[in-house]
Amino acid sequence: MKLHCHRPSLIAAFQIVDGVVPSRTPKEILKNVKLEVADGVATLIGTDSEVGIRYDIPGVESDAPGETLLPSKRVISILRELTDESVDLEITDEAICIRSGHSEFRLSAEDPSEFPSVSAFGEDAYHAVSGGALKNMIRRTVFATDNESTRYALGGVLLNLEADKITLAATDSRRLAVISAACRKEGESADANASPVIPAKAMSLIERSITEEDEDVRITIHANDALVKCGHSTVYCRLVEGRFPKYSDVIPRESSVSIDLVVGPFYAAVRQAQIVTNEESRGVDFTFNDGTLSLSSVAADIGQSTIELPIAYDGNELTILFDPRYIADFLRIFEPEQQVRLDLIDGESAAVFRTDDSYTYVIMPLSKDR
Repeated sequence: MKLHCHRPSLIAAFQIVDGVVPSRTPKEILKNVKLEVADGVATLIGTDSEVGIRYDIPGVESDAPGETLLPSKRVISILRELTDESVDLEITDEAICIRSGHSEFRLSAEDPSEFPSVSAFGEDAYHAVSGGALKNMIRRTVFATDNESTRYALGGVLLNLEADKITLAATDSRRLAVISAACRKEGESADANASPVIPAKAMSLIERSITEEDEDVRITIHANDALVKCGHSTVYCRLVEGRFPKYSDVIPRESSVSIDLVVGPFYAAVRQAQIVTNEESRGVDFTFNDGTLSLSSVAADIGQSTIELPIAYDGNELTILFDPRYIADFLRIFEPEQQVRLDLIDGESAAVFRTDDSYTYVIMPLSKDR
């Protein structure tokens, strides 16, 4: 089989599919990407057995249908170094030849029949959500997951689907990120699982796969797995087992103090406060008093710091102890001019950051007797 295609399109596809290819695995075959060619479309398939992706590249020229396995990391390295706009692949049972300009590479071929399959999207019943909205939702939640936890289903993102609303929630038990957006339901089949937990790796892969933000993403949930169609990509994943915490119970209903903050200056102050912290002394005192936010930290064998930030606050003095990493994780996803609102009850209760687009971020304070 001979294949002629656009090199930038091929490397863009490889870089997305490579996101699921494991660097370490007892199954060496999974370090490859499967290439299938038929009817002018080349499809790249990658999987780690739990999460998989199919990526279609239309408009390729081929003399015959066929399939092969390509070593993902090595092929990406080759495509990056080539400079011509087009690339030719010639595939036989023994070898794969990659040619472009004055360069030629010959790689050993492997049997593609042993490679696990990844389902295509052929569903008539699904939920549709704007690509831009879903991409934003994933960015605002996936960082709050805990892949090391064996408790509950904290290594994934809860995806709650209603007829006209989609909600994502993620927590590692120390902070919680929740966001909602509009969606629509197509088809009449009952959802096999209306609140599945999607692995964080799959959510990150979906985010990278959304290249056209004005196109709809289609989501279908089965009893044990999910299929997500976005543009040229179809992402498959097994659902995370375990019970996701009842997150709504940890979001405070009321607050005694509300403070508006601009992301850029606040983020800069938090980053400065992080400098004088260590594994033993992670906490930073956030003190709100008379138009000023003071961030104070003390770490043995390092020193101490105090950073002051003018803010619009004229209430009673209030001090709350945070791990600044969790606030920095939240702030880095916004543009510097974005405004966020911080709702506080007192120095011991959960704090809530909110935005005007249905995003809620809850962070638990550290104990003062650390």
